[in-house]
Amino acid sequence: MHGRVSGEQRLVTASASFPEDFVIAHLRGTRAEEGTWSWFAPDNERGDPRPEDASASAAAVLSWLETLPPAPLVGALGFSQGGAMALELLRHDPDRVRFAVNLGGYAVRGERARDAELRERRPPVFWGRGGLDHVIGPVAIDRTTAWLDRHATVTAHFYPRLRHTVSRREAADAGAFLQERLGR
Repeated sequence: MHGRVSGEQRLVTASASFPEDFVIAHLRGTRAEEGTWSWFAPDNERGDPRPEDASASAAAVLSWLETLPPAPLVGALGFSQGGAMALELLRHDPDRVRFAVNLGGYAVRGERARDAELRERRPPVFWGRGGLDHVIGPVAIDRTTAWLDRHATVTAHFYPRLRHTVSRREAADAGAFLQERLGR
């Protein structure tokens, strides 16, 4: 899932680093914004969307997933707002979405109905972020670190020279994480 004011083609290049065994769907955000798409309303603060907006977008994606044939393994991957969405999907339905990849994203504030269950399950989450990313601020980073420490088994990668984007190295690291999900 892409970030704010972007579109479903945003992560196509990065997905070339992902295992071929995965079927990849590039989703378009649920809200039109500036001729592009976003997952949260434009009046949400950057890195701190209203939980109800995040929940509404997660519900839309989960409803779409219900229309598909069952898959043996489903994960969610996204960049920036899309990374927040990946965690939201995990938080809303960990039976269906069993892992998440958060590239330059964050955790949305607040408690979800299944967060207590996630504290027990501790599903796998990849979190990559850049040292030169000035879009996602320290409050969002601290919130995400705390949430992941309590609710997930985290594979964290810090890229000191990375801005708010996805590098080849980060895409390759995420691809290796995905390969591990396949048990190889």
